[in-house]
This record gives sequence, structure tokens and C-alpha cells, in this order.
Amino acid sequence: MTKQEDFDRRVRARMAETGESYAIARRRLLGERPTPVEELMAAALHVSNGDCTDLAGTGLARNIVYWRDTLHEGPVPAVGYEELRRIRADFLIGADADDHAEGLRMFRRRDAELEANRDGEYVLWFEADLYDQLQIIEILARLAELEVPAERVTLICIGEHPGIARFGGLGELRAEQLRELPETGACARLTPAALDLATRAWAAFRAPAPDGLPAIAAVRSVELRFLGEAFERLCREYPSTRDGLSLTERRVLAAVAAGAESAGDVFVRAAAREARPYLGDTWCFAVMDRLARAPYPLLELRPADVPVDHTTRVRLTATGARVLAGEEDHVRLNGVDRWIGGVHLSGREVPRRWDEGLEALLEAP
Repeated sequence: MTKQEDFDRRVRARMAETGESYAIARRRLLGERPTPVEELMAAALHVSNGDCTDLAGTGLARNIVYWRDTLHEGPVPAVGYEELRRIRADFLIGADADDHAEGLRMFRRRDAELEANRDGEYVLWFEADLYDQLQIIEILARLAELEVPAERVTLICIGEHPGIARFGGLGELRAEQLRELPETGACARLTPAALDLATRAWAAFRAPAPDGLPAIAAVRSVELRFLGEAFERLCREYPSTRDGLSLTERRVLAAVAAGAESAGDVFVRAAAREARPYLGDTWCFAVMDRLARAPYPLLELRPADVPVDHTTRVRLTATGARVLAGEEDHVRLNGVDRWIGGVHLSGREVPRRWDEGLEALLEAP
């Protein structure tokens, strides 16, 4: 056993005995005093968007909760917590009884851990994209409801990182790179104004009409600095006045029109057009499936009778080409059945559309 391996073993033994984080146990064994940041991190409940981010490897975090929910897809109505958990499990997992029960347990454990720490510190590790911003406002709105003082909430949120030309997320960073973030401008103690903004944004997102979305999209917050642009991107998921397509649907069709022949290639090309990529391949494939199974299909998939994956062949139909050119309207042709937060878009007429020219969410004519 090398000296480093022996030291690492001693650090981990001390962690098991004292409950200290790796960083603090290491400093104690070296006879050093932990830094204020290390002490804050060790005491906190850490919340992040998924376990691809190596928070444990930083040595800073012992108590970690992963906020697994794709809030930009499916219903997120303004109902009580238990009902919302059931609705999200229904949408994300489906009818399989065992999987559904496990999904509910996961949501309950997550929420219970957040509440159980209400007298302690919180550190949130998130990114700039729509997926993460919706999770941030859900968490902060819940903490505000639990009457957690804003100064006990630290947000670490980035949209870029030096040396990475197109930053895709915290999961791209090594543990030592993550360890540096609490000492940078990406880390901020929140104020009551930030919790208030998050609460208003969460309410606007869950409302049965999108009236409150534009006001949040127009916000420029020093603390929640990516929230406004995320809500503007959310607004662009409403059907366009030009062709009835959401921005994601249009980018999928445009990728096929530009020569993408497989669903995997479509996903890569569509994601490359996003300033802040947020859509995973599974949800992108679901968009393709929806466009192909419409009464007047915009895409043709081969094979057509199996779930879409990276190898599925994709072709633009004549109807798809006309819709992409603005000669037909997808919603009027095929109708829509989709939730955006608390808004259920259904039928061949929708009350709000995104106007490409004015770049605004308007009453449908």
C-alpha cells in the first residue's frame, strides 16, 4: 500500500467515525483548519439535477439529493404535493405498478429530505438550461414555503466553463473542477428577493393559463441570472403563429430537411441549435414519434412499429415540408395534446401562440 493509499484509508476511516466530509477529515488529519467554505459545504444538504455530476468526488458534500424530474414535459399543475407526485409519476413512468410505486417513493424521499433539513444549510448545484431552471424554481419555492431563510441557501449555477467551447453541463466537469466553483462568482448566497422571484416563477409555470410567463421571461436577476432566458425558451414551445410548430418541432423538421437521415443525427443537429441544450434524446425521439403519428404525418419513421431510437430512419413527408415552409399549420391540421407546465394545449385551436416576428406570446387570432 502506498503512502497516499494509506492516507486515503485513514481519511475515510475518520469520515466513518465522525461524519465529516472528505475535505474536512483530510484537513483535520493534516492538522489544518477547514476553510469557511468547506465547513459550509460539509454542513449542507446538496441538491443537484442528477448523479452524473460527481459531487461526492469533490470531497465537499456528504448529504446529496438528486432532483430527477423533466418538468418541461408533461403536466405540472397547481395541485398539492402528493397529487403532483402522483401526476408526475403517471406521466414519467406510466402504468407499470411496480415502477410507478418506486417512482412515487423516489419523489417522496426527495421531498422528505428537503423538508427534514429545513433548519440547516442548502447548496444547490445547477446549470443555465431550461431543464435545470425549472428544477431550481421548484426547489426554491418549496424552501420559501418551508420558511427557510434565504441566507441559508447557496446557489451554484453556471452556463459556461473556461476551456469548454460548448458547455453541456456540470457532468462534464471533473471533481477538482467542481471543487473550485464555490470560490467563484458562480456561487451566491441568496436573498429574500431571489426566493420571491422563484416562487412567482413557479406559480406562473403551474398556472392554467400562460399569462405570467412573459413577465418572468423579461426578468433580469443577478442571483437567478438564467431564469429569464429559460422562460423565454419555454414560451417558444407554444405553437407558432407561422406554422403551428413549437421551436423544438421546427428544429427537428429542419434537421431532417437539411439531410439528417437517422433519429440520432436529428437529435444531434437539433441540440446543436440550442443556445442552452436542455432536451435529452429520449424526449427528442418522443417529439419525432408524435410528428410521425399525427393524422397528417409530418415525418415518416422506419421501422414504424417499434420505439424510436438512434438508428430509426427518418424522412420528411410532403405535409411536413409544407408545414416547415409555412404553407400549412400543424395545429389546425393535426390538433395538439400537450402540457406545458399547468397549461393543457388541446384541439385544433389554442388560446396563445408564439409570434416569431414580435417574439412574444400572443392571443391566438
